[in-house]
Amino acid sequence: MNWRTALRLGRVSNLPTVWSNTLAGATLAAPGYGIASVVTLMAGFSLFYVGGMYLNDAFDREIDARERPDRPIPAGQVSPQAVFATGFGLLAAGALTVAAVGARSGHILAALAGSAALAAAIVYYDINHKQNPFSPLVMGLCRSLIYIGAALALTGHIDGRAAFAAALLLAYVAGLTYVARQEATGAPPALWPFVLVLSPFALPFAIGSVSAGALACLALFAVSVSYALVIMRRGGAPSIQRSVALLIAAVSLLDATVIASQGALLSSAVAIGAFGLALGLQRYVPGT
Repeated sequence: MNWRTALRLGRVSNLPTVWSNTLAGATLAAPGYGIASVVTLMAGFSLFYVGGMYLNDAFDREIDARERPDRPIPAGQVSPQAVFATGFGLLAAGALTVAAVGARSGHILAALAGSAALAAAIVYYDINHKQNPFSPLVMGLCRSLIYIGAALALTGHIDGRAAFAAALLLAYVAGLTYVARQEATGAPPALWPFVLVLSPFALPFAIGSVSAGALACLALFAVSVSYALVIMRRGGAPSIQRSVALLIAAVSLLDATVIASQGALLSSAVAIGAFGLALGLQRYVPGT
């Protein structure tokens, strides 16, 4: 497997959104977090994400052979066995990395529980997502478990703010995943998934102060989602793919809003930077 194939299988252009997810979860759970612990969590959840993307391609190889023959496995660039082995290995490495943070904070059992839940959700999604009409909700659960996993590893518990923010992240990712299902057909998607996509507008009012910083981040999020909708309504697979990629990158703007609502403006600026980085990387490695 060459490095280009490895990057494409892992959809690594979306990793900045995983990093901002981790930062948001840590800010909600433990405002005085140590930088080393959060960076370690970012690494651990990145391993989970890339491992999940590998397994997604491995389990979808027969469908991709019909619908997306340019994907690495049907194109003959890598064997399914190698992708399966790498994917499961990355999940195990991610669990160990998150557990290391739990061990440092004194909450290793909670960290392991969070890691087990995330790994189970990822594998369940990868195996069943084509047949399960509710699979976008499972995808949303995978993302929300980053918030929850960060909280468990750092503090050993989940408070109401973190749980509510995780629920809104779940709704947003589920909505964009429903939209992404139209990539193969190119048909303009229904508008109802955008009810889920717009759910994060409740964030600053429910989990923190309605500060100028939080509202500014929310405005950036609104502009990005609105532009994605404009692109999407043009129809056609390329337009839908561009729209979905933008919606994925906008996960970091949701995270920035979460962080700013807690008064951590410097960290929210980092999350906004993650949004820009994801958009830049998507030019070289497809995000979908």
